[in-house]
Amino acid sequence: MDSRVAKYVVIAVVFVLAGAALGLWLTVRAGGQEDRAAVGTAPADSADGGSAASVSEGLDESRRTAIVRAAEIVGPATVSISVTQTQTVRQSPFPSDAFFERFFRGSYPDRVYERKYESYGSGVIIDRDGYVITNDHVVRGADGVKVTLTDGREFEGRVLGGDPRYDIAVVKIQGDRLPVAKFGNSDDLMIGEWAIAIGNPFGYLLNDRQPTVTAGVVSALHRDVLAEPQTGAVYKDMIQTDAAINPGNSGGPLINGRGEVIGINSFIFSSSGGSEGMGFAIPANVAREIINELIQYGRVRDVWVGIGVQDLAPSRGQASAQPPAPGALVSFVEPGSPAERAGVRVGDLIIAVQGEGVANVREARRAIFGARVGDVVSLTILRNGSRRVHDLKLEEAPR
Repeated sequence: MDSRVAKYVVIAVVFVLAGAALGLWLTVRAGGQEDRAAVGTAPADSADGGSAASVSEGLDESRRTAIVRAAEIVGPATVSISVTQTQTVRQSPFPSDAFFERFFRGSYPDRVYERKYESYGSGVIIDRDGYVITNDHVVRGADGVKVTLTDGREFEGRVLGGDPRYDIAVVKIQGDRLPVAKFGNSDDLMIGEWAIAIGNPFGYLLNDRQPTVTAGVVSALHRDVLAEPQTGAVYKDMIQTDAAINPGNSGGPLINGRGEVIGINSFIFSSSGGSEGMGFAIPANVAREIINELIQYGRVRDVWVGIGVQDLAPSRGQASAQPPAPGALVSFVEPGSPAERAGVRVGDLIIAVQGEGVANVREARRAIFGARVGDVVSLTILRNGSRRVHDLKLEEAPR
């Protein structure tokens, strides 16, 4: 072989061997990187799994809103109240015969009998001693009261007292380890903040002791709702909410986002009988004072003002030394009464109560209604053309 040809052959073989060596080295190196990458994927996969779990936990936590937490706090202390009552029924001897009803009704006496029936409502435990708060209309006239907790325990309840003017009643039960709800301050409520109604609506149909939760906002504050047009009685300073208050919710708690009782659900305005977004609750601060009266005295003591008032007729206003003005004219003052001791006289014209102007007797009574024994009521009066203020400390009415 020519030496020059042999030289080229050797060079070619060297290049082939070098290429093969380089290819082998690259293959081994790539395999090592893949192995290292494979080894490194285990922690990465674990991290992804942990991240997914963290995301799931985060989502769960994000679902635990203030409403959820508040319901968890107060839910166990919310109870279902079953009331047994006796109703007297009067039935005509001819209930379905108009002819005999018309001509023989006086000849045959009506059938009169009594029947038992059950009604239902809600309540809330406010004390370890077993004091349960509900509406007066829930337990009024009860022959028996049964209180059922969310954990399934049932207790016989004893009505300590109630007052229809405030629609508050106190029921006492005996039990251990009772869950308790905490009162909040209803005087610092804000319109628009969360309002959560808890109770057991339609519990007799659902056969479920777990409370129902409905949420809305505080729609309005200090609502005075006329209860009895004839007497001027009012529900004063009521909380208005759009949280649904359905039949059976009565007596249950209205709570805020912190899980504090801010009111006791009482009634709704409705044309259908169901919730239409206008529910009313008794403020917690008012309920607390009524509860103390009921526990201590078994009743809410009647207050004694000691005056009689009448509307000022135009002719009377023109004939008197006082200028015609809106207000309520004092027609008599009881001897020894708080009004007499405060210096109120017959002929005084009351133009404001607690600093709020009153135009007539109805407004004056409405302004005083709800005051309790020991309260101080400020009356602004006109006497002989001059304005003066008299403070009356209310006392219990003589019995």
